[in-house]
Amino acid sequence: MNANANFQALAARLDSFPQRFPSTTSGVELQLLAQLFTPKEAGLAANFILDFTPLGEVTTKCGMSLSEARTLVKSMAGKGLIKIKRGESGLEVRLLPFIVGFYENQVDRIDEVFANLFEAYYREASHDLLSMEPQFHRIIPVKETINTQVEILPEDNVVALLSSKSAWGVMDCICRKQKALIGEGCDHPLKVCLILSETPGVFDDLEGIEALDLDDALEVLDRAAAAGLVHTVSNYKGELSYVCNCCTCSCGILRGIAEAHIANVVARSAYVAQVYDDACIGCGICEDLCQFDAISIEETSIIDQETCVGCGVCARSCPEDAVSLSLRPAEEILHVPNSFEAWLEEREKVRKEI
Repeated sequence: MNANANFQALAARLDSFPQRFPSTTSGVELQLLAQLFTPKEAGLAANFILDFTPLGEVTTKCGMSLSEARTLVKSMAGKGLIKIKRGESGLEVRLLPFIVGFYENQVDRIDEVFANLFEAYYREASHDLLSMEPQFHRIIPVKETINTQVEILPEDNVVALLSSKSAWGVMDCICRKQKALIGEGCDHPLKVCLILSETPGVFDDLEGIEALDLDDALEVLDRAAAAGLVHTVSNYKGELSYVCNCCTCSCGILRGIAEAHIANVVARSAYVAQVYDDACIGCGICEDLCQFDAISIEETSIIDQETCVGCGVCARSCPEDAVSLSLRPAEEILHVPNSFEAWLEEREKVRKEI
């Protein structure tokens, strides 16, 4: 295969995953891959799948020597493009999807060239990339904004999520870095992306990651909420490994609402904002902070319950405590897949039906 054919094969492989990597008319996705993979790396990676596979099986399939493949694998793993592990029959490899996957791993490598290529790709492919259900992310509410008489669903308890882990870290948001590099940065804080692990000390001394304790991680959440950012996590229960703090001005997924007009780009939480009219003074702070245009002001704040995603940013910032989150009726609560594997299966089923 020539170099371009290798990138085409890799792009096709990525687009075969439930997460997708849609092709474009311009072919900018091939240029994007060429910023990350060498032609030989692309040719090898095009034979990887989402599951771990013995490297020997892959090299037999593609006719590459095991020693050359090992060198390429080491390089790709170092760039955060693939995952490797030691299996019973030797080294095993798997290809990460584009989003959520190896793109986010470029937070310390992204430059102006890559940022502009990503932007061009996003503008062409975002609708196909983000409109499929189940969505990549779901909203998880600011805990203290939920009505005290309402039981918090286990999958929506962000404090319990963080408390269940043994290691915490914070890193820069690649979305805000990407937008800043193309001259369209926003004023929201940059270092607010939380990563989580059940392995104690796993983030210690890792480049680009600041290791935290639990109290520090909770402080990051509070700081993000105070800045009007929205907590989002993977759209399934259990085994969650990060909490993003997102905005519609920079974040790749939420931009789908403001720019691609995809109403269901993110799965809303099980809650909806409610206003206590006798306490609301109509100051408009909640309206200014709402990133989803779900609030308008008449004499008091009016919540559009169809548009509200239940993030709690409005309630967190209300000086009069006039807003809180209440649980939606059972028939309005969106289904959350039980696991990552279930999420993949549901995405694959939806894709086959399109």
